[in-house]
Amino acid sequence: MGKKTNVALTVGAASLAAWAASKVVAKPMSRPDKKMLQLNKPVVLANRGGLAEAPEHTMAAFTKAHEAGVDGFLIDIRLTNDEQIVVFHDEYVQHTTNFEGRVADFTLAELKKADAAYYFKDEDENFSYRGTGQTIVSLRELLEQFPDLFICIQIQDTPDTYEGSLMPSKLWYLIEELGVSDQVAVISTFDEQVDRFNLYAQNRVAIGAGNREVKKAYAAFTSQFGHFYRPTTDFFCSSQKLGIFPIGTSGFINFLAKLNIPLYFNDADHQSNIQALIQAGAAGFITDEPSLVIDTIGQNTAD
Repeated sequence: MGKKTNVALTVGAASLAAWAASKVVAKPMSRPDKKMLQLNKPVVLANRGGLAEAPEHTMAAFTKAHEAGVDGFLIDIRLTNDEQIVVFHDEYVQHTTNFEGRVADFTLAELKKADAAYYFKDEDENFSYRGTGQTIVSLRELLEQFPDLFICIQIQDTPDTYEGSLMPSKLWYLIEELGVSDQVAVISTFDEQVDRFNLYAQNRVAIGAGNREVKKAYAAFTSQFGHFYRPTTDFFCSSQKLGIFPIGTSGFINFLAKLNIPLYFNDADHQSNIQALIQAGAAGFITDEPSLVIDTIGQNTAD
Protein backbone atom coordinates (compact mmCIF):
# COMPACT_ATOMS: atom_id res chain seq x y z
CA MET A 1 0.00 0.00 0.00
CA GLY A 2 1.53 3.29 -1.10
CA LYS A 3 2.16 6.40 0.96
CA LYS A 4 -0.63 8.36 -0.79
CA THR A 5 -3.11 5.57 -0.11
CA ASN A 6 -2.17 5.53 3.58
CA VAL A 7 -2.62 9.31 3.80
CA ALA A 8 -6.00 9.13 2.09
CA LEU A 9 -7.18 6.38 4.43
CA THR A 10 -5.94 8.30 7.46
CA VAL A 11 -7.73 11.49 6.35
CA GLY A 12 -10.90 9.52 5.58
CA ALA A 13 -10.83 7.84 8.98
CA ALA A 14 -10.27 11.18 10.70
CA SER A 15 -13.19 12.74 8.83
CA LEU A 16 -15.46 9.84 9.74
CA ALA A 17 -14.41 10.11 13.37
CA ALA A 18 -15.07 13.86 13.35
CA TRP A 19 -18.52 13.29 11.83
CA ALA A 20 -19.34 10.60 14.41
CA ALA A 21 -18.17 12.85 17.24
CA SER A 22 -20.26 15.74 15.92
CA LYS A 23 -23.35 13.47 15.99
CA VAL A 24 -22.76 12.87 19.68
CA VAL A 25 -22.02 16.49 20.60
CA ALA A 26 -24.58 18.27 18.39
CA LYS A 27 -28.05 17.40 19.61
CA PRO A 28 -31.11 18.35 17.50
CA MET A 29 -32.69 21.53 18.87
CA SER A 30 -36.46 21.45 18.43
CA ARG A 31 -38.56 24.59 18.23
CA PRO A 32 -40.76 25.28 21.26
CA ASP A 33 -44.45 24.46 20.93
CA LYS A 34 -46.78 27.11 19.54
CA LYS A 35 -50.49 26.65 20.27
CA MET A 36 -51.79 27.21 16.74
CA LEU A 37 -49.30 24.71 15.31
CA GLN A 38 -50.60 21.89 17.51
CA LEU A 39 -53.86 21.40 15.60
CA ASN A 40 -54.94 17.95 14.48
CA LYS A 41 -53.28 17.11 11.19
CA PRO A 42 -53.63 17.58 8.32
CA VAL A 43 -54.57 21.24 8.66
CA VAL A 44 -56.48 23.04 5.89
CA LEU A 45 -55.86 26.76 5.40
CA ALA A 46 -57.91 28.56 2.75
CA ASN A 47 -55.58 30.71 0.67
CA ARG A 48 -56.95 34.27 0.69
CA GLY A 49 -60.18 32.71 1.91
CA GLY A 50 -60.29 30.21 -0.97
CA LEU A 51 -59.85 32.41 -4.04
CA ALA A 52 -61.09 29.78 -6.51
CA GLU A 53 -64.45 29.50 -4.79
CA ALA A 54 -65.24 33.12 -3.84
CA PRO A 55 -63.67 36.59 -4.30
CA GLU A 56 -60.29 36.57 -2.60
CA HIS A 57 -59.85 38.30 0.74
CA THR A 58 -63.53 39.16 1.10
CA MET A 59 -65.87 38.26 3.93
CA ALA A 60 -67.81 36.19 1.40
CA ALA A 61 -64.76 33.98 0.87
CA PHE A 62 -63.81 33.76 4.54
CA THR A 63 -67.36 32.90 5.59
CA LYS A 64 -67.76 30.26 2.89
CA ALA A 65 -64.45 28.63 3.79
CA HIS A 66 -65.31 28.70 7.49
CA GLU A 67 -68.63 26.99 6.81
CA ALA A 68 -66.82 24.34 4.74
CA GLY A 69 -64.78 23.43 7.83
CA VAL A 70 -61.32 24.91 7.26
CA ASP A 71 -58.92 25.26 10.19
CA GLY A 72 -58.01 28.78 9.15
CA PHE A 73 -56.80 31.09 6.43
CA LEU A 74 -53.56 32.17 4.85
CA ILE A 75 -53.91 35.88 4.12
CA ASP A 76 -51.77 38.67 2.71
CA ILE A 77 -51.49 42.07 4.32
CA ARG A 78 -50.55 45.57 3.18
CA LEU A 79 -50.41 48.98 4.80
CA THR A 80 -52.70 51.84 3.77
CA ASN A 81 -51.92 55.53 3.49
CA ASP A 82 -53.22 56.10 7.02
CA GLU A 83 -51.14 53.18 8.30
CA GLN A 84 -53.97 50.69 8.71
CA ILE A 85 -53.41 47.02 7.90
CA VAL A 86 -55.67 45.59 5.21
CA VAL A 87 -56.07 42.06 3.95
CA PHE A 88 -54.92 42.37 0.34
CA HIS A 89 -52.50 40.56 -1.95
CA ASP A 90 -51.49 42.86 -4.80
CA GLU A 91 -49.66 46.16 -4.59
CA TYR A 92 -52.22 47.67 -7.00
CA VAL A 93 -55.95 47.59 -6.27
CA GLN A 94 -57.10 47.33 -9.91
CA HIS A 95 -56.30 43.62 -10.07
CA THR A 96 -59.38 42.75 -8.02
CA THR A 97 -61.39 45.98 -7.50
CA ASN A 98 -62.93 48.79 -9.57
CA PHE A 99 -60.35 51.26 -8.20
CA GLU A 100 -56.92 52.09 -9.63
CA GLY A 101 -53.69 52.85 -7.82
CA ARG A 102 -51.54 51.42 -5.06
CA VAL A 103 -53.00 50.21 -1.78
CA ALA A 104 -50.59 52.58 -0.04
CA ASP A 105 -52.11 55.55 -1.89
CA PHE A 106 -55.50 55.14 -0.18
CA THR A 107 -56.78 55.44 3.37
CA LEU A 108 -58.78 52.58 4.82
CA ALA A 109 -61.98 54.63 4.56
CA GLU A 110 -61.32 55.25 0.86
CA LEU A 111 -60.59 51.59 0.17
CA LYS A 112 -63.83 50.60 1.85
CA LYS A 113 -65.68 52.26 -1.07
CA ALA A 114 -64.13 49.88 -3.61
CA ASP A 115 -65.95 46.80 -4.92
CA ALA A 116 -63.59 44.06 -3.74
CA ALA A 117 -65.39 41.40 -5.81
CA TYR A 118 -65.39 43.33 -9.07
CA TYR A 119 -63.44 40.86 -11.24
CA PHE A 120 -64.34 37.53 -9.69
CA LYS A 121 -66.16 35.06 -11.95
CA ASP A 122 -67.91 31.98 -10.61
CA GLU A 123 -67.83 28.55 -12.23
CA ASP A 124 -70.52 29.67 -14.68
CA GLU A 125 -68.37 32.65 -15.76
CA ASN A 126 -70.73 35.12 -14.09
CA PHE A 127 -69.75 38.17 -12.06
CA SER A 128 -72.03 36.84 -9.36
CA TYR A 129 -70.46 38.75 -6.46
CA ARG A 130 -70.06 42.09 -8.22
CA GLY A 131 -72.12 44.82 -6.57
CA THR A 132 -73.04 42.69 -3.56
CA GLY A 133 -71.27 44.90 -1.04
CA GLN A 134 -68.00 43.00 -0.75
CA THR A 135 -65.43 45.43 0.63
CA ILE A 136 -61.74 45.31 1.39
CA VAL A 137 -61.30 43.82 4.86
CA SER A 138 -59.02 45.19 7.56
CA LEU A 139 -56.91 42.74 9.53
CA ARG A 140 -58.61 43.92 12.72
CA GLU A 141 -62.02 43.02 11.28
CA LEU A 142 -60.87 39.56 10.24
CA LEU A 143 -59.29 38.70 13.59
CA GLU A 144 -62.36 39.88 15.46
CA GLN A 145 -64.75 38.02 13.13
CA PHE A 146 -63.00 34.63 13.35
CA PRO A 147 -61.48 34.30 16.84
CA ASP A 148 -61.58 30.49 16.65
CA LEU A 149 -59.52 30.06 13.48
CA PHE A 150 -55.81 29.88 12.73
CA ILE A 151 -54.82 33.00 10.77
CA CYS A 152 -51.50 32.75 8.96
CA ILE A 153 -50.48 36.29 8.02
CA GLN A 154 -48.13 36.90 5.10
CA ILE A 155 -46.41 40.29 4.96
CA GLN A 156 -46.43 41.50 1.35
CA ASP A 157 -44.95 45.00 1.64
CA THR A 158 -41.26 44.80 0.79
CA PRO A 159 -38.79 45.83 3.49
CA ASP A 160 -37.23 48.59 1.35
CA THR A 161 -40.48 50.59 1.09
CA TYR A 162 -41.94 53.03 3.60
CA GLU A 163 -44.92 50.74 4.16
CA GLY A 164 -42.69 47.72 4.52
CA SER A 165 -40.49 49.46 7.05
CA LEU A 166 -43.51 50.12 9.28
CA MET A 167 -45.36 46.85 8.83
CA PRO A 168 -43.51 44.60 11.34
CA SER A 169 -44.10 46.97 14.25
CA LYS A 170 -47.66 47.86 13.21
CA LEU A 171 -48.53 44.19 12.93
CA TRP A 172 -47.10 43.31 16.32
CA TYR A 173 -48.87 46.16 18.09
CA LEU A 174 -52.21 45.10 16.60
CA ILE A 175 -51.67 41.47 17.60
CA GLU A 176 -50.71 42.58 21.11
CA GLU A 177 -53.69 44.94 21.39
CA LEU A 178 -56.18 42.23 20.37
CA GLY A 179 -54.48 39.55 22.46
CA VAL A 180 -54.32 37.05 19.59
CA SER A 181 -50.70 35.93 19.72
CA ASP A 182 -51.88 32.31 20.08
CA GLN A 183 -54.27 32.60 17.15
CA VAL A 184 -51.89 33.84 14.46
CA ALA A 185 -48.67 33.02 12.69
CA VAL A 186 -46.54 35.38 10.60
CA ILE A 187 -44.68 34.62 7.39
CA SER A 188 -43.20 36.44 4.41
CA THR A 189 -41.20 35.62 1.31
CA PHE A 190 -38.92 38.35 2.62
CA ASP A 191 -37.03 36.70 5.51
CA GLU A 192 -36.02 40.16 6.72
CA GLN A 193 -39.64 41.06 7.43
CA VAL A 194 -40.12 38.01 9.63
CA ASP A 195 -36.85 38.72 11.44
CA ARG A 196 -37.89 42.31 12.07
CA PHE A 197 -41.35 41.29 13.24
CA ASN A 198 -39.80 38.86 15.72
CA LEU A 199 -37.70 41.63 17.21
CA TYR A 200 -41.01 42.95 18.54
CA ALA A 201 -42.76 39.62 19.13
CA GLN A 202 -39.80 37.93 20.84
CA ASN A 203 -41.01 34.43 19.88
CA ARG A 204 -44.46 35.00 21.37
CA VAL A 205 -45.97 34.43 17.91
CA ALA A 206 -45.35 31.50 15.56
CA ILE A 207 -43.15 32.59 12.66
CA GLY A 208 -42.71 30.89 9.30
CA ALA A 209 -39.72 30.36 7.08
CA GLY A 210 -39.03 32.32 3.93
CA ASN A 211 -37.28 30.85 0.90
CA ARG A 212 -33.83 31.40 2.38
CA GLU A 213 -34.57 29.35 5.47
CA VAL A 214 -36.25 26.55 3.50
CA LYS A 215 -33.18 26.23 1.27
CA LYS A 216 -30.92 26.25 4.32
CA ALA A 217 -32.91 23.47 5.95
CA TYR A 218 -32.96 21.35 2.80
CA ALA A 219 -29.21 21.77 2.33
CA ALA A 220 -28.70 20.57 5.90
CA PHE A 221 -31.03 17.62 5.34
CA THR A 222 -29.17 16.43 2.23
CA SER A 223 -25.74 16.82 3.83
CA GLN A 224 -24.18 14.52 6.39
CA PHE A 225 -24.40 17.28 8.96
CA GLY A 226 -28.15 17.78 9.31
CA HIS A 227 -27.71 17.44 13.09
CA PHE A 228 -26.03 20.85 13.05
CA TYR A 229 -29.12 22.58 11.65
CA ARG A 230 -30.67 25.03 14.10
CA PRO A 231 -34.12 26.19 12.97
CA THR A 232 -34.96 29.86 13.40
CA THR A 233 -38.66 29.56 12.52
CA ASP A 234 -41.60 27.50 13.75
CA PHE A 235 -43.15 26.20 10.53
CA PHE A 236 -42.58 25.97 6.78
CA CYS A 237 -44.95 26.77 3.90
CA SER A 238 -43.64 25.55 0.58
CA SER A 239 -44.34 24.17 -2.84
CA GLN A 240 -43.50 20.52 -3.38
CA LYS A 241 -40.44 21.70 -5.28
CA LEU A 242 -38.31 24.72 -4.49
CA GLY A 243 -36.30 25.21 -7.67
CA ILE A 244 -34.61 21.84 -8.20
CA PHE A 245 -35.13 20.73 -4.61
CA PRO A 246 -37.87 18.12 -3.97
CA ILE A 247 -39.43 19.39 -0.76
CA GLY A 248 -42.44 17.06 -0.70
CA THR A 249 -40.65 13.90 0.41
CA SER A 250 -41.24 11.87 3.55
CA GLY A 251 -37.55 12.14 4.40
CA PHE A 252 -37.51 15.92 4.50
CA ILE A 253 -40.92 16.12 6.19
CA ASN A 254 -39.72 13.76 8.93
CA PHE A 255 -36.46 15.69 9.27
CA LEU A 256 -38.49 18.82 10.07
CA ALA A 257 -40.99 16.94 12.25
CA LYS A 258 -38.18 15.83 14.56
CA LEU A 259 -37.42 19.52 15.06
CA ASN A 260 -41.10 20.23 15.83
CA ILE A 261 -41.54 22.10 12.54
CA PRO A 262 -44.75 21.37 10.60
CA LEU A 263 -44.61 21.65 6.82
CA TYR A 264 -47.64 22.99 4.92
CA PHE A 265 -47.87 22.61 1.15
CA ASN A 266 -49.33 25.37 -1.01
CA ASP A 267 -49.55 23.68 -4.41
CA ALA A 268 -51.44 20.42 -3.89
CA ASP A 269 -54.52 20.63 -6.12
CA HIS A 270 -55.26 17.03 -7.14
CA GLN A 271 -56.72 14.26 -4.99
CA SER A 272 -53.91 11.79 -5.67
CA ASN A 273 -51.31 14.44 -4.96
CA ILE A 274 -52.97 15.42 -1.66
CA GLN A 275 -53.27 11.79 -0.60
CA ALA A 276 -49.58 11.16 -1.38
CA LEU A 277 -48.50 14.13 0.73
CA ILE A 278 -50.72 13.02 3.62
CA GLN A 279 -49.04 9.62 3.50
CA ALA A 280 -45.65 11.34 3.47
CA GLY A 281 -46.55 13.17 6.69
CA ALA A 282 -47.57 16.64 5.49
CA ALA A 283 -48.83 18.80 8.35
CA GLY A 284 -51.42 20.46 6.13
CA PHE A 285 -52.36 22.32 3.02
CA ILE A 286 -52.81 25.90 1.89
CA THR A 287 -55.37 25.79 -0.88
CA ASP A 288 -57.40 27.92 -3.29
CA GLU A 289 -60.07 25.18 -3.23
CA PRO A 290 -60.68 24.27 0.42
CA SER A 291 -63.73 22.11 -0.34
CA LEU A 292 -61.62 19.82 -2.58
CA VAL A 293 -58.92 19.36 0.04
CA ILE A 294 -61.39 18.83 2.88
CA ASP A 295 -63.24 16.17 0.86
CA THR A 296 -59.98 14.42 -0.04
CA ILE A 297 -58.79 14.38 3.56
CA GLY A 298 -62.14 12.96 4.60
CA GLN A 299 -61.86 10.18 2.03
CA ASN A 300 -58.26 9.46 3.05
CA THR A 301 -59.25 9.22 6.71
CA ALA A 302 -62.15 6.93 5.90
CA ASP A 303 -59.88 4.64 3.93
